[in-house]
Amino acid sequence: MARRIEHLTTSRWPASDVYSALVDETYLRDRLDVLGGTGAALLAFDKAEGTTSYQLKQGVPADRLPSVARGVLGGDLVITRAESWTDAGYAGTVEVTLNGVPGRLDGTITVADAAGGGSELTLVGQVKVSIPLMGGKLESLIAEQVVLLLDKESEFTAEWLAHRA
Repeated sequence: MARRIEHLTTSRWPASDVYSALVDETYLRDRLDVLGGTGAALLAFDKAEGTTSYQLKQGVPADRLPSVARGVLGGDLVITRAESWTDAGYAGTVEVTLNGVPGRLDGTITVADAAGGGSELTLVGQVKVSIPLMGGKLESLIAEQVVLLLDKESEFTAEWLAHRA
């Protein structure tokens, strides 16, 4: 059974600024340098006709993973993340796969101006891991780690934009 994930981060920056960062190749490389972990790389980047698509690789050393994840992976965690954004509505899709895990995260992401100023980034999706008996635990673990990563990325984005203002 898939685990639903819904997470909201806020920024003092307007949606147009946050979105512009999220689809900027330099920003993505800078973010990976700071938050990408072991072997982080921008594997692909394409911007054409109001759509930006990219693929990232991020890594987490085995010694930083919970024991349940180490047992399944047998080594470091390698995360492959593909995002596709459209300028219309500042909306995108995300697909995340993990090495050694028969599962994925699929979702939608939107950036919108907030009523009181600033903006909100919302991820709505689901995590599905097809491992009998352990799938639910891994789904919970992945959902928790995604929330932590989105919070760190939101902080990074605010700092990145502040240095360019």
